Amino acid sequence: MHDGICASNIRKIPNLCICCTFNIKIITSMKTLFVALFLALLLVSCKKDDSPQNDNPNLIDPIVNVTLNLNLPQYDPLKFPGNSVILNGQGIRGIVVYNINNDLYIALELSDPNHPTNSCSKMTVAGPIASCPCETDTNEYFITSGQHTANENLYPMQSYRVVRTGDNIKITN
Repeated sequence: MHDGICASNIRKIPNLCICCTFNIKIITSMKTLFVALFLALLLVSCKKDDSPQNDNPNLIDPIVNVTLNLNLPQYDPLKFPGNSVILNGQGIRGIVVYNINNDLYIALELSDPNHPTNSCSKMTVAGPIASCPCETDTNEYFITSGQHTANENLYPMQSYRVVRTGDNIKITN
């Protein structure tokens, strides 16, 4: 019946039906374009992570993609909560990986985040504390959270993503 009405209108006003169809197509494509532009704007405006460490002028964001096999003897300490392993040659000055509870691990950069990278900025780890050996400061951080031990307003240690799958721990940024 709808086609009959349109057909009868074509006889009376031949361009009206074509014009209506054309307008509906334009409105539909404008809606699609609007949704696409909105999604593009949303994706561009979002950061990967809004933590304060992203704005740290002292550290770069090195490419890190390493997998640790917990069946290898050098990673044996990571099978037990409260233990850590240092990965030299990864990150800026090395990475410390800490086992919080066998399901949750944390991986942190060993370069002191509160001064520019230099020859003394590689921190040492003793128990749950990472310390900067530079004579110009006494920065210490908890490797369980990356936070400074005395001043929460200072930059935290740079963290990496950690995912445990079976006997493998994957560390990325």
